[in-house]
Parts: sequence; structure tokens; C-alpha cells
Amino acid sequence: MQSRKTVIGVFLLVLCVSVGIAAAPTLTFTFRDVLATQTAQETDTYGINNKNAIAGDYVDSAGVQHAMILGGMNAFIRADRSDCVSAPGSTSIAFYGINSAGVAAGWCTNTSGVQIGFTYARGTFTDIHIPGAILTNAVGINDAGAVVGTYVDSSGIQHGFLLVGSTLTTLNPPGVTSLATAWGINNAGVVTVFGVNSSGNYLSFTTADRGTTYTPFHAPGEGSIGTAIHEINNNGDIVATYFDSSSNRHGVLFHTGQYYSFDDPNGVGSTRGVGLNDNLVMVGRYGSGVYGGVGFAAVTHP
Repeated sequence: MQSRKTVIGVFLLVLCVSVGIAAAPTLTFTFRDVLATQTAQETDTYGINNKNAIAGDYVDSAGVQHAMILGGMNAFIRADRSDCVSAPGSTSIAFYGINSAGVAAGWCTNTSGVQIGFTYARGTFTDIHIPGAILTNAVGINDAGAVVGTYVDSSGIQHGFLLVGSTLTTLNPPGVTSLATAWGINNAGVVTVFGVNSSGNYLSFTTADRGTTYTPFHAPGEGSIGTAIHEINNNGDIVATYFDSSSNRHGVLFHTGQYYSFDDPNGVGSTRGVGLNDNLVMVGRYGSGVYGGVGFAAVTHP
């Protein structure tokens, strides 16, 4: 049985005024490690839907990485592609987002070394083709099937993207010079986007109008490295990862206008908040390890 660890979220005060501030409600988070199989060397948890199905990947006992959906309508789905690399120790295939219908978004590295973005539903992969792209990663998907992610063009420049049906919108937030990535999208079409500026620090934004305007997102307590925004749910809650002034990583939940910092008790200072559903169940990773860390799921309690 997996152990559960409960911690109290730290309320981060953004602005103090002299009168009339009501105390923010206390949130408590109960963490558990996620293990895809009993023999998995590592399980990465990136996305979670409202049925608590977790999208991610795991590394088996032979060191081979597989995409997976864990829980929800199906207890466990393992997904592989014959045209993607499967050598032990390679970064081969993973799911990053999952919608309420169980459709996942992800990407793999094919046997020619090219990264391919796709959606996955009921055993079928559907590749995403962006004209002029030399690689594509699909990361997030909403219930209407709109997909967000990142691609690199023929000049080697990385862009975020939003794909609604056959309509492609390129997302290039202000100040971002590299690694532009659209990570999450909710049913209202609000997209989370992050990237890196010329100083090598993270900048994060939301956009509700397909990139016409961007709203900056900063976690209070972030240091110069900044904040990497991740998922947004249908209530407008956001989960992200921020780096403090000592470059330690922490998760942060933005909920009802307040910011709550959190760490898995086994990974204080190395916690990444990545996925979030409408019920404030979060997933992410902590630590590092041979394959990048330990996946967790965390339930939020008022």
C-alpha cells in the first residue's frame, strides 16, 4: 500500500495593505507516490483528468520507457509505437495531458531521432503535422480536442502552438527568446505558456485570446530563475513550479485568487507541480534520480 503524506500549504501573500485583509483559507495537501507497475523503476505523472486518470510515462525493469494512463475508466493502459525508439535509457514516449474523454496528448522520438506530437484515443495514435516544423510536441488537450504544445521551425526557433481543428495559432509570448511552450488549455480556451528569456530565466503567461494578449504569471517567492506555469483547470485554478532565491524548486497552486506553495514531504525543495483537475487533485514529480524523479498525486483539502 502506498503511504500518504499530509502537509499544509503555505499561503503566499502578494500584497499587504494597512487595513481589512481577511485571512486566506488554509489548504492541506495529501501526497502519495504513484507507481505504474510493481517493477517500474520510475513513474512520471504529468496530467490528470476529472476521473482521476493520470497521464505520463514509466520506465520498466529493463530501462525502457512507455507512455501510460493510470486509473480513471481503465485501471492501466500502456502505449507504445513501433516507429518510436525503445532502447533502454532513451527518452522514447510519454503522455502529458488527458481530457475528460480519456484522450491523451503526448510525443515520442521516432527511430530517425525526430520528435513527433500526437493524440491518443482507444489504442489509436493521430499524429500532429505542423507545416515547416522539424519537431513537434503535443502537451495539453481540452474536452473539445483543442491541442497545445511546442514546435521547432526550419530555422531552429521554438514556438508554442494552439491547434483547434485544422486552425493553427503560433504562440510567442513577449520577452521569450527560447523554449516557448504552450502547456495547458481549459475548456474556455485559456492557454498557459512559458519560455526562457535572454538571461536564461523562465517567463510564464496565460492567454485567453489565442495570443493576442498575454497575462504574466508570477509565483510570490520566486527568485531570478522565475516560474514555469503548467496546467489550468476549468475553474481558472493553475498549478506551476517556481524557483526560490536559492534555486530550489517548489510547486504552487493558484486558487480563488490566492497562491499556495507546496512540497512533497519527500522532496522539499525539489517538487514540481505539473497537472491539475477541476477537483484540485494535482500531479507532479519530486527529486531527481537516474530517470528524473518520482511521480506523485496530491489531493487538496480546504
